[in-house]
Amino acid sequence: MDQSAPSTTRVFPGASDILEASVYVEDLDAAERFYGQTLGFRTIARVGNRHVFFRFRNSVLLVFNPAETRQPPGNPELPVPAHGSSGEGHVCFVASASDLDRWREHFEAQAIPVEADFLWPNGCRSIYIRDPSGNSVEFSERGLWFRETDANSLGERQP
Repeated sequence: MDQSAPSTTRVFPGASDILEASVYVEDLDAAERFYGQTLGFRTIARVGNRHVFFRFRNSVLLVFNPAETRQPPGNPELPVPAHGSSGEGHVCFVASASDLDRWREHFEAQAIPVEADFLWPNGCRSIYIRDPSGNSVEFSERGLWFRETDANSLGERQP
């Protein structure tokens, strides 16, 4: 493709939000305690040693055991492709400035080390902790990526 050709605006199909995000862990019991009991997320479902799913407000966090999800699915009615990841992942949850203070207090009360707590150049704050498998779990203000005026254009691709 000729890189010097003038760009054309393409129209992409719509999508409104990220419905789910995932992290991979080896110990589902520890993950279920951490995300369910320590962070207070509501458990939606658990299937053996394969996965546990949590609802967090309008999103879902999928916690998978990669040793299980790399295997072909056993149910032909649900032909989910095999998947998996290794190493430490990352997930970020939106919290207001006042909730970030409360999360910090909660982590300290639970003896969960806060790995980082800082303001980004745009003035938004992020707090980072680790789940029991070493995944980076961030809580940040929505303004880190979106201004209030962006609410009507979330997900739209700019040329």
